[in-house]
Amino acid sequence: MAMLSFERKYRVRGGTLVGGDLFDFWVGPLYVGFFGVTTLFFSLVGTGLILWGAAKGGTWNLWQISIAPPDLKYGLKMAPLMAGGLWQLITICAIGAFCSWALREVEICRKLGMDYHVPVAFSMAIFAYVTLVVIRPVLLGAWGHGFPYGIYSHLDWVSNVGYQYLHFHYNPAHMIAVSFFFTTTFALALHGSLVLSAVNPQEGEPVKTPEHENTFFRDTLGYSIGTLGIHRLGLFLALSAGFWSAVCIVISGPFWTRGWPEWWSWWLDLPVWR
Repeated sequence: MAMLSFERKYRVRGGTLVGGDLFDFWVGPLYVGFFGVTTLFFSLVGTGLILWGAAKGGTWNLWQISIAPPDLKYGLKMAPLMAGGLWQLITICAIGAFCSWALREVEICRKLGMDYHVPVAFSMAIFAYVTLVVIRPVLLGAWGHGFPYGIYSHLDWVSNVGYQYLHFHYNPAHMIAVSFFFTTTFALALHGSLVLSAVNPQEGEPVKTPEHENTFFRDTLGYSIGTLGIHRLGLFLALSAGFWSAVCIVISGPFWTRGWPEWWSWWLDLPVWR
């Protein structure tokens, strides 16, 4: 169905979670809704605070701009604005914008009569972010355990946390997360390249069908998961990568304080080695 003819079916009243008909409108091709308005509000305020913090920071070098979290001495209290309070306000705006965007996706799904796979998937990314800036700092007792908003400063934070636990790659949840990340790229690279091969035949050849795609993988790997199955698999792999990446950092500190290589001492104590 052409998009222009589908627009008339899609642009109907209803499906909103908040605001009813008051916010049930579009700007060009984009549905707005109540949560579109809140997304815009939080995004503009948060961006404005970042620019203000950059102006106070003494540099406009994109690589060196940094908005740092409060010092550990402030614990879980509100810090003075230029001593971490700005970071706290930006974090609130970021969470507000991300959650608003997910709820806007829910409203669009309701209008289209779709299931909620897209907002659920996006919520996993929100969960990973909230784990870093809210859940882990709360478990450790201070907002200062969150990461700074900046490019170099964020990379420094990642490096310092890694060295804090000696070899972070020995974190078992980190191993699982990285395995899912690599498997996601591998599986979807296979899928994308197969689709391009099927729909870009040589000149004079007809476009190939899903039966050709399934046959390729049956002949190559012995099994084809199918056109719907590969998208379900890709979603599962991607969400698993995000989930385990959140787990790997939230257990580092609140639940394990020593070097991660030491965690594997149980392996050497197994009776099989004796």
